[in-house]
Formats: sequence, C-alpha cells, structure tokens
Amino acid sequence: METTCDAFLGGRLQVLQPKHGYRAGADPVFLAASVAAQPGETVLELGCGVGVALLCLKARVADIQVTGIDIQPALIALAQQNFAENGHAAHLTAGDLQALPQSIRTESYDHVMMNPPFFNRKSGHPAIDPGRETGRGLTAELSTWLDTGLKRLKPGGCLHLVNRIDSLPVCLGHLAERMGDIHILPLAPRVGRPAKLFVLKGKKGGKSGVTLSAPFILHDGTRHEKDGDSYSQNAKQVLREAYALPPMD
Repeated sequence: METTCDAFLGGRLQVLQPKHGYRAGADPVFLAASVAAQPGETVLELGCGVGVALLCLKARVADIQVTGIDIQPALIALAQQNFAENGHAAHLTAGDLQALPQSIRTESYDHVMMNPPFFNRKSGHPAIDPGRETGRGLTAELSTWLDTGLKRLKPGGCLHLVNRIDSLPVCLGHLAERMGDIHILPLAPRVGRPAKLFVLKGKKGGKSGVTLSAPFILHDGTRHEKDGDSYSQNAKQVLREAYALPPMD
C-alpha cells in the first residue's frame, strides 16, 4: 500500500494514511474536538481508520485511555504505527462493529465516538477504490453503529458522532427515546450557507431533550473567492491548535 505522511493540528501530528482511497481530512478533527474527555476517562472509537480522531483527542487530553476498532486490518496497522511514531498509546484492533471482539464487547466506556460512512449504498454507487468504498460507503446500517455505541457506554457516558446533515433525522429518530441531553452543532461552510455536516453529542441516561446550537462557521466570507486558506478563526483553532468545540452541554 502506498502511503503519504500528512500533518494534522498544525504539524503537531504526523499521520501515515493511504495515498489512494479514503483519506482523513477535517471531519475526524472536529469529531475529536467534540469530546469533552477528562483525565483518567476511557474512549472508544468505532471505525477509527488510521487513528486521526483518537490522536487528535490524545493531543488535547493526554491522560486518557483510548481504544479503536476498524474493519480494515491495513488501516489498523497504520494506526498502530501512527500512535507509536507520535508518542501515544492505544488499544487498536481490526474487527467488525457488528461482531465486536471480546476485549471490547466486555468493556464499557466514558465516551464512544464515531464517524460512520456517509453514503447509503442502497441509493448510490460504490467507489472504484475498495478502501474508499469501505471508508465512505455505508455497509452496516447507521442504526447498527448507533446501537453498538450505546451498548458500550457506561451509565452517564457520552456518544459523539459527526455525519452529513441528511442523516440527522435517522440519528434523532434512533436516539431520542434512548438517551438524553442531545446537542447538535451544525457545521456550516460559510455565513448564510446551509450546514452540510453536524456534530452530535448525547448522554446515556440524560434527562433533557434535544438542543440545536447556532452553526459553527468553517470559512470566512460568504463565498469562495480565491485559492488558499479561508478558514475562520474558530475553525483554525480547532484544526491547528487542538481547541475543543464550544461546550455542548
């Protein structure tokens, strides 16, 4: 497998990932930024890929125990290398979230995070590249991802996910009666533009309902006018300086 070495968090992290196929970008960084983990807590990521989200979270909160699972053994091998070369520890394993290995199935976690594949293959066409298809083509149903995450949470634990805005009705329909304190943060490309992504946080055993926050704006200006960096100051702080997203509670 050909790989590239890519910088995240302003160069704080150097990450190997496949040159072709699905490649991590900003989404896992925002996912990590949504997790208000405290020292000593435990975090599980379903579909961890090469480890970008977990590494970003460890860069912000070093004293946590992180676990990741991904269905692609080649990505887990890269994730293990990425953790070693960036000086962090993790429990990383190849496996199917629909049949979790015993080492994960018998544990419960303070936080579970996920970035489920975006595209439902019942209504779309598979990508030519197998790695990209597995990374972006929804094989297990979104409800299965959510069920698996909920089962692995401790009482009072938090579920975190980032996904496309058109999956929000499914997420709310599946979670609203099973957990509380659900907070949704839309990620809008620019002021006045509709959000394409959202970050969701919910608490197992939470009592309050659903809160929709004002959009988090990713880029300055109302439209793309020239090549180059146009990230908003708030987005730069998340993407380059390992800032957390605004509190979602």
